[in-house]
Amino acid sequence: MSKTEYQVVGMTCGHCELSIREEVGQILGVEEIEVSAQTGKLVVLSDGSVDDAAILAAVDEAGYSAVRSS
Repeated sequence: MSKTEYQVVGMTCGHCELSIREEVGQILGVEEIEVSAQTGKLVVLSDGSVDDAAILAAVDEAGYSAVRSS
């Protein structure tokens, strides 16, 4: 299991978290998503290597921006 963390800009509420969860959850290989508007953190657990560009594009599609933090 691979764990990747991102810092997301612009999340303010539970709806923001849900939007990101829905978009990132569509990416093949993503097993679990932890997202917090309070900390601005997105943690993606995957069964292998998931392309950073795909995660960042999904966050962008949800209306936010992110950078990989680990």
